[in-house]
Amino acid sequence: MKVHSLKIRVIVSWLACAAGVAQAATSDDTAIRNIEAAQEVAWNAHDARAYMQLFTPDAVIINVLGWQWKSRKEAEQKLGDAFSFVFAQSKLVVDDVKVRSLSPDLTLAYVTWTMIGAKSPDGSGGNIPQHGIQTQLLQKADGRWLILSFQNTNSVPERPFPKSAAQIPTNAEPTRRCFLANRDGKCLIRK
Repeated sequence: MKVHSLKIRVIVSWLACAAGVAQAATSDDTAIRNIEAAQEVAWNAHDARAYMQLFTPDAVIINVLGWQWKSRKEAEQKLGDAFSFVFAQSKLVVDDVKVRSLSPDLTLAYVTWTMIGAKSPDGSGGNIPQHGIQTQLLQKADGRWLILSFQNTNSVPERPFPKSAAQIPTNAEPTRRCFLANRDGKCLIRK
């Protein structure tokens, strides 16, 4: 009877611990999703300071053009400049957030988004829907999650790679690249 009672206590203790871990994971997941919602709100208010408060002071940010900013302070200044014209009319919608815990204080987030109203850095384009995905490494410090590393990428629908030169369209222009495409893969801005 003592062995049976001990087994039951061990099982109950294990279940209580598992429930605590699951609750912590759910709480962290909610906190990270709240950061992504705050990202959308700050972006749509065109508030570079509020947006960058979601990042650690030493965050590394790589934007959709591959420009790298090496601190929250630098990114706030650059994003503030961008909000004055390029993103002045932009609207960001966070479409989906996938969270993958790496440890109790590090998490990956994959954030898909849609944006309208943005111009390209040269001032062309306007109100062309853009789609992309952010890969974020978030760090928990002092009970708060912040973005430590941020990679943003425009996305176009995946299509098969050509298996031979014969499958490459003859009108392909190797010296010009598609800068922005719609979801169907049609190039909207070619550079």
